Amino acid sequence: MKRFTIFLCTLAISVLLVSCGGEGAKDSKSAKSNELAGTIKIDGSSTVYPITEAIAEEFRTVGPKVKVTIGVSGTGGGFKKFARGETDISDASRPIKDKEAAACKENNIDYIQLSVAYDGLAVVVNPENTWAESMTVAELKKIWEPEAQEKIINWNQVNSGYPDAGLKLLGPGTASGTFDYFTKAINGTEGASRGDYMPSEDDHVLVQGVAGDKHALGFFGLAYYLENADKLKLVGVDAGNGSIKPSMETVKNGTYAPLSRPIFIYVSSKAVQNPAVVEFVNFYLKTTAAVVGDVGYIPLPDEQYTSQLSDFAAFVAKHKSDM
Repeated sequence: MKRFTIFLCTLAISVLLVSCGGEGAKDSKSAKSNELAGTIKIDGSSTVYPITEAIAEEFRTVGPKVKVTIGVSGTGGGFKKFARGETDISDASRPIKDKEAAACKENNIDYIQLSVAYDGLAVVVNPENTWAESMTVAELKKIWEPEAQEKIINWNQVNSGYPDAGLKLLGPGTASGTFDYFTKAINGTEGASRGDYMPSEDDHVLVQGVAGDKHALGFFGLAYYLENADKLKLVGVDAGNGSIKPSMETVKNGTYAPLSRPIFIYVSSKAVQNPAVVEFVNFYLKTTAAVVGDVGYIPLPDEQYTSQLSDFAAFVAKHKSDM
């Protein structure tokens, strides 16, 4: 009886210790999350914005005391702030340019480029447009090349089968990575474009402009079309292998050419001194695959996110050791 009593006492103590240990681990994890604080400043591409916004929303459960601010000044505008050290992360719908990289170097800012998703550029018209079901790359170039300025002003100048009606054009501004990518893919030279169109860094403005004019044509990231599909009509693009419309499938398998691309975030070496930034970027790479489809983008292969997590860990270790 005495031995049995001792056994029960020992068992009770063991259970108590295990229970306390479990709570301690849980409390430790919770404490770690609660230790994260401060502000993470992000700016850049309007195309990448919906992904970053969605990730920031999810991150509130991990770092409720962390304030994540996200601006939309276009890829080029974002890189200007990034190079001056005004932001921690730059959203980008194209790779950094040499002059932007040089500006970072001048200010002793190193960075890491991380791919977050694939995106397709949507060419759109008003739903009342009954003639432009599909356009060739050559027709798009005829509209958007610099030589078209103040010359190609009617739809029938693009294609004799189109009506004799005014052509209203809308698109991203020159600071946009989407502008850079489109002009390179369609006109052959990055930044080469007619200037007599309505530009905006806010894709919602472009959506409203096309939705409000029967004779309008515009382009922007596929996510903004999917969000406003009831207000717009998607135009197929023929690069020589038949007309293809952008979708999750055609962007992912590469058949929607030449208007498919990867999109990125850039993280600065100064920013990774902040534990909240490190935690946020790790969370971003671990969560993006599950989030991007909901906001109209295509996730990368799982192994690419895993590889980038390792690259980011090495980047953080390098710059922590530089302190």
